[in-house]
Amino acid sequence: MRPGVYRDPWGVPHVRAADPLALAAAQGRVTAYDRAWQIEVERHRSAGTSAAVLGVDALAWDRFARQVRLDDTARRCHANLDEATAEWVGAYVDGVNAGLAAGAARSPEFAATGLAPGRWEPWTPLAVWLGHHILFAGFPGKLWREHVAQRLGPAAVEAFATDGPAVAGSNGWLLAAERTGTGGALLAGDPHRFLEDPGVYQQIRLACPEYDVVGLAVPGVPGIAHFGHTGAVAWAITNAMADYQDVYAERLRRHGTRVQALGPDGWREAHVHVETIEVAGADPVPVEVVETDRGPVIAGGPDDETAVSLRYPPRVRGELGFAALPELLRARRVSDVDEALRHWVEPVNVVQAADTAGGLLNRVAGAVPKRHPDNGRRVVPAWEAAYAWRGWHAPLPRAQVTGRAVMANERGLAAPLGVEFAPPHRARRIAELLDAGRGWTAEAMAVVHTDTHLGSAGALVAVLGGLTGLGPAAAALRDRLLRWDRRMTADSADAADFALLRAAVVRRIAAHPALAALAEPPAYPEVFAPWLALTPRVGYALEHLLGGTSLPGLDAAAAVRAAAEEVADAADGPVRWGDLHRLAPWQALPDPDAAPGPRLDGDHDCVLATSSVPGVTHACFRGPAARFVWDLARRQDSRWVVPLGACGVPGDPHHDDQQAAWLAGELLPVTTDWDRLTEESDEH
Repeated sequence: MRPGVYRDPWGVPHVRAADPLALAAAQGRVTAYDRAWQIEVERHRSAGTSAAVLGVDALAWDRFARQVRLDDTARRCHANLDEATAEWVGAYVDGVNAGLAAGAARSPEFAATGLAPGRWEPWTPLAVWLGHHILFAGFPGKLWREHVAQRLGPAAVEAFATDGPAVAGSNGWLLAAERTGTGGALLAGDPHRFLEDPGVYQQIRLACPEYDVVGLAVPGVPGIAHFGHTGAVAWAITNAMADYQDVYAERLRRHGTRVQALGPDGWREAHVHVETIEVAGADPVPVEVVETDRGPVIAGGPDDETAVSLRYPPRVRGELGFAALPELLRARRVSDVDEALRHWVEPVNVVQAADTAGGLLNRVAGAVPKRHPDNGRRVVPAWEAAYAWRGWHAPLPRAQVTGRAVMANERGLAAPLGVEFAPPHRARRIAELLDAGRGWTAEAMAVVHTDTHLGSAGALVAVLGGLTGLGPAAAALRDRLLRWDRRMTADSADAADFALLRAAVVRRIAAHPALAALAEPPAYPEVFAPWLALTPRVGYALEHLLGGTSLPGLDAAAAVRAAAEEVADAADGPVRWGDLHRLAPWQALPDPDAAPGPRLDGDHDCVLATSSVPGVTHACFRGPAARFVWDLARRQDSRWVVPLGACGVPGDPHHDDQQAAWLAGELLPVTTDWDRLTEESDEH
C-alpha cells in the first residue's frame, strides 16, 4: 500500500507514510482537515485568546490561561524537549499548518465567526495538552475545602468528600489470557470526560515501516497518548486521582512598579507584567500576570489582602512528558510501555498494558511532589517553609496482575498519592461483572461498559425506607423505590422517580440553614465556580450526607421526608429517566434552537457513567468520551466507538454516524485490513 490517508466505513483515518516524521506530518494534516475548528478553538484557549473569537463568555477562561501562564509553560517545556522529540512534534505542527486552510474551508464555524485559521507554533501541541489537563486534577477542590473549613469548621470538610463536580475519570480493566475466550489478554475501558462536539478523542491509525498503531488520539497532539494498540502490545489509562498541584496563600506588595512576595526567606521579587485580552463585541481587558517563587498567581493580586498561587509540575520541571509519545508508538512489549512512562509528567494516570507474549502491567505514571500532608487538603501559607516541595515520589506504585485488574478512580493503587477519590461503586461493579463471566471476548465487553446499576442509591433509599407516616402518594413512591432494581435505564419510571427525589433532597439540603454559610461562594475567579457552588457539592456528596457523615443541625431524614412528599404531590403521570436525562455535549458555538439531545441510560456512579448535576440539571454533560476493547490475541477483533463520529465537520456523513451505536451500547469493529479501506484522494 502506498503512503496516504485511507478511511474505514466510519470515516476513521488510517494514515500511512514512509517514516515516522512523514507520518507525524500526515497525522497533523488529516487532523486539521477533519477537526480544523476544534483544534483552532483549543489553540486559542491555550493561548488565552478565545474571547477574541467566542466573545465575553470565554473571558474567564482566557484570564485564567494568561494568569496561570499556559502558553509560556508550553514554550518552556518545548524548549526542554530532546532534539528527536522536538523534530517529531515539529513535523506534526507542519502538517497541521499545511492542512488548516482546507479544513477551515469545509468548517462552517469559521465563516460564522469570521475567524481565519492561524498558524501553529512548535509548542502549540504542548499548550493544547496543558489546556486540556491544567484543571484535570481538580486543585480548585482545595479552595472549596478551605471555604468549608473556614465557614463550618475543619470537621465538616469530610462530609463533602466525593468525586467532585468537574473531575475527569475513567473505567479501565484488564483481563489476563486465562480469563478470556480468545487466547490473549483483553484491555478495555471508557474515559469519562466532558462530552464535546466534536469529541475530545480522535480514532486514528498511524502506520509506517517502523510501527502500525491504532488508538484514540487527542486532536492537536501528535501520536496516541492514552489508548493504543500496536499489534504486539496495548495500553490504556485512567485518572489516578493523585494530588500533584498545590495552592498557596500569598502576601504580595507593590514596590514602585515591581511586586514582591513573602516567602520562607522573606520578601522576594516576583515576576509581573500586564497582558491585554481582546474580546469580540466588547472592550479589551487588561490582565496583570504575577508569578512568585511558588508559581503563577491565579486569584487576587498585589492590591488584595491575600492572593493564591498555583504550583504545578510542568511549570516547576519544565516538562510535560512528550518524550513518552514516540516511544509508545514503537512499543512491542509491556516493558517498552513501562520504559516509555519514565518520561510521563501530567496528568498522573494509572496505566494498564498487555502484550501478545503474556506480559501485563498495572502501575501509576506521572510526577507527584513530596510535601506536607496539608498541601493536599487546603490552601497553605507561602511564607512557611514547611509547605515547600521536597523532591518527587519514586518509584510510583505498581501491582502484579493476577487474573484481572480494575481501576475506576477509586481509592486503590494510587491511594498513597491522593486525598479524594471516586466512590468505589464503579470499580466494585466492574469486578463483580467480570468475575461472573467466563471466556470473555471483545464483543461481549459491551455488557460491562453499559451496566446501569446505581450503587450509590443505597443511602437515599435506606433513609426513605425508614420513613413512616407519609401521605399516600409519598408512601407509594417509597414502596416503589424499595422494590426498584436500582438500574438507571432510560425507559425506567422508577429511575426517574429516584432522580427527581434525589434532586429535591439535594435542593432542600443545600437550602438548609445549617449550610447557609456556604451558600455564597468565596470571591475566586469564575473559572473555579464548578468546584465552589454549593448545590453541586451537596449533590455529589449526598451519599456521605445521608449515610452517617451528616452536619450538625442537619436533619437528613426530614429533608428526605419533605422531598418525598414534594415529588409525589407534583407527579403528573409517569416520567421515564430518559425523558429527563439527555445528552448535552459542549460546543464552542452552541445552537440555541437545537432540539433536546437523545435519551440516555446510566448515571454518575453507574459503570455507564453518564453524569448530570443532581439538584441542578438532569442533562448529561460528562460521560464516556469513547469506549474501547483491545484484543491481544487478534487486533482485528478489537472494538471501539465514540459518542458522535470521526469527523468534526457538521454535515459530514461521519460527523455523528457512530452516535446510534454509542447510545445502544454497541462496539464497532477496528478495521486493520488495508484492502477493506478506501484510499482518500489528495485533493485537499
